[in-house]
Parts: sequence; structure tokens; C-alpha cells
Amino acid sequence: MKLIFSLLLTLFVIQISFAQRKEQYPTTHVNEWRQMNTSKKTSFDWFKDAKYGMFIHWGLYSILGGAWNGKTMEEWNNGPKVAEWIMHAAKISRIEYAALASQFNPVKFNADSIARLAKDAGMKYIVITSKHCEGFALFDSKVSDFDVIDATPFKRDIIRELHDACKKQGIAFGVYYSHNNDWMDGSDAQSAESFKQNPKISEFEKTFCANTWDPSPNTFEEYLQNKAYPQVKELMQNYPDMKLLWYDAPLRMKPDQSFNFYKIVYDIQPQVLITERIGNGFGDYFIPGDNTIPEDPDHITKPWETVVTTNNSWGYKSYDNDWKTPKEVLYWLIEIVSKGGNYMLNIGPTGEGVVPAQSVYNLKEVGRWLKMNGEAIYGTQKWKVNREGPTGINMKSTEDRAKKGFQGNFTREDFWFTQKGNVLYAISIVKPAEKEVIKSFNSSIGKIKSVEIVGKGKVKYLQTKESLMVSIPKGFVPGIAYVVKVNL
Repeated sequence: MKLIFSLLLTLFVIQISFAQRKEQYPTTHVNEWRQMNTSKKTSFDWFKDAKYGMFIHWGLYSILGGAWNGKTMEEWNNGPKVAEWIMHAAKISRIEYAALASQFNPVKFNADSIARLAKDAGMKYIVITSKHCEGFALFDSKVSDFDVIDATPFKRDIIRELHDACKKQGIAFGVYYSHNNDWMDGSDAQSAESFKQNPKISEFEKTFCANTWDPSPNTFEEYLQNKAYPQVKELMQNYPDMKLLWYDAPLRMKPDQSFNFYKIVYDIQPQVLITERIGNGFGDYFIPGDNTIPEDPDHITKPWETVVTTNNSWGYKSYDNDWKTPKEVLYWLIEIVSKGGNYMLNIGPTGEGVVPAQSVYNLKEVGRWLKMNGEAIYGTQKWKVNREGPTGINMKSTEDRAKKGFQGNFTREDFWFTQKGNVLYAISIVKPAEKEVIKSFNSSIGKIKSVEIVGKGKVKYLQTKESLMVSIPKGFVPGIAYVVKVNL
């Protein structure tokens, strides 16, 4: 039953949240949206070069660690099993959930340490949840008291501190904002209205993402006018020079509502790139799905980004220790970048503000590799072939990754490719032998001027009609992976 639910959930979210359907664009807004979208060339260029970022899911749910009243997320049979959905899963009342704010005092939080971690990890940008579905804001909001300043003993503006820390470290900054789902103040996310318009929708469609157990008494439109639109304005006005705004899960949103969320941002910070999850076809870049690598990205017409968990939850889940190893993290990075996408990897701090130690170690290990080999990642584009070799790993959802785990049984025949002008890169995550063969670099690609092992220097090679044979230097120790650089 759980498997069926997970599959239905994945298919449903993909269908309603991620589709790029231009027929959804309202004709009254389409021309204005296109003008705004096309004005962002500098931001698009930056995004395509950056490749790798950090996602941070943090809120009151981090106090609970994925459990409520002695029952874990897996025991509550309602919605996704990720920890930030605990309010929805356990159907916690608004009054009970709001009381958690008095316990939120993350005195171990250090914005400078997190920004340095991102830099050490080789990440170029950070996006943090300014307000998730629970409705709690990590910034000083003047339109709601349900925020870190007014409702908690911590009384520090987390968004401000991280925004400033990123600026010091040269890390680009962005925020996640749950615009459609607000289980504290967002009524029922238009669920009843949607059901009235289409009584044939399933119970799953009617209740997914919505607070139907204890909805706030206001209308959804009142929520938009009095909280959501004003809070997005506050974010844009108070934290300048942002790069990204990550809206999420636009189920039931109307075209005018999505357009308004886009224009509010553009009017204040026109450079900010906005996710497709704003809804109704608006948005600047595409998200294939959570923990999802598209098998065939050629159909994606916009820049895209895959978001990935470090274990199997976005918010902190105290009992989930299924951490992605440095090898797996690097696999996701090179698989996504070789297909032309960006990779944003999540961390979920604890209720005290601590990043789990295993996350820190794994990210820094990949960062050490990127320090030497980053030229094969940053500023590259996909080549005519993204990879060769017999090993394929399909990841299609968070539930898919949790069920399968990671079987990284790669061979010496597995290579991933990127391109930068007249330079081609081949990346392997298997220890090389004395001679390695790259079939895709045969004579059909043109005459090769030189071949290098990145970080080691030029090496001997033989290019034929069938392949490129590369001589690996004696005593070469590649670490997690190594890169063959071909100059044409």
C-alpha cells in the first residue's frame, strides 16, 4: 500500500507541479511574462555556469526530528514521509503546532559556518526555506507574528544572518518560499473550491498538500493578500542581490495567482530566477522532481535543476542515517551536469542549528575533489554524448532512492562527459588501470592536440577510429574520481 501511495504521489506531483504547458499561460499575462523572463540573460548565464548549490530545509519541524507523540513519519499514513511534513502527516492542530515556536532556540546555529561549509563543498549558491508549508518564517516579518523574531526565544533573523554570511564568502543567495501551502494561515489551499468545481477528483487530489483537518478560518485569497504576497515583498525588499526564489508545489493555484508571485519579485529584484513550481507554466527554470534525474533531458526547454537529499528527508529526521556517501554525491553531480543540469544538495539542520556531522564530512570530501577537478564541472555544457559504459542508475523520486539505496557498482568502462569550448572532459569514479579506453573520443571527434589527467598533467595517448587509449601515470591516486581532459 505504501509503495502504491508513493508511486501515485510521484506521478501526481510531476503531473500537476512540474509540467511545462504553455497553454496554461493566461493570454492577458503571457507577453508581459515573456518580456520579464527574457530580460534575465545575465542571471541565466550565471545559473548555467554555477552547476552546484546547497539547499537548506529548516523550521519548527526540525525540533521534532520526524516524530510526533511517539510515532515516526512512517507510522503516520498521510502524505510523504519526509520530516518537514510532520504537521500534515500527524494532522497536528494549528494551536498545538504553533506552541512549538516557544521551543525553537537554535543557539548552535552559525551562519558563517554554514556559508563556509558551502564554499568548502564547492557549492556556488545557497537556498534556504524562508517559510515552508508549516507557515513559520525564519525572518522578521511585519505581516505575521508566526516568525522567528516574534514567536521564539531565539529572536534572531536567520535569513538576514545567512544572507550576510553568503555575501562574505562569495556565495550566491536565494530563498525557498511555500507560496501555495501554508498549513497555519493558508486556509485549505483552495481544496474545497477545487472539489466544488470538479467533484470527481479523488480524495488524494482533494487533500494533498492542503490543511483539511484544521484549516484557518480566513479565505485563501485573504491569505494571499495579507500574508503571502506581503512576505514575498518583504523578502525582496529586505535581502538584496538575491539570485533565486524557490516556490514549491502549486497544486490548485490559479494563473493570476502564480503570475502575481512572479511579478512581485520582478518589480523589486528583476534579476532573480524563479522555479517552475510557481505554477501555471510561469517560472524561469525547470525542476524534474525531488531526487529525480531525467533519463532524457533533451525535451527540457528551460535551464533545469535537480534537488537532492543527503539522506532520505529534507527536514532533519533524527533516525534517518542512510547518508549519501561522497561517491554517491559525486555520481549525482556528474550525472546531472553531464546532462546539462544543476545539482542542489540539501542539508537539514537539527533543532539546535547543527548540521549533521556525516553531511559535513561528505560535502567536504566532494569539495576537496572539486578543488582540483572543478574545471570539468563549472562553466561546462553537455556534450553530444553524456555518458558511456554499461552501468545505469535510474532515480525517479525521494521514495525511489529510499527504497533502492545506491548500488554504485561502476566499471572502468563508465565515463561521463562535459564540454567547454574546444575542451572535452571524461570523468570516471573507478580507480584506473595502466591503460584506459574511452570509446566516444575516437577519431570522429576530430584531431586531438593533447590529453591530460587533471591535476597530474599531460599523458601519452593513442586515438583510433574506435577509441582513445590513455596511458595512466604510475602511482596515480585519483581519490573519489579522476578526469581525462582532451584538447581539440
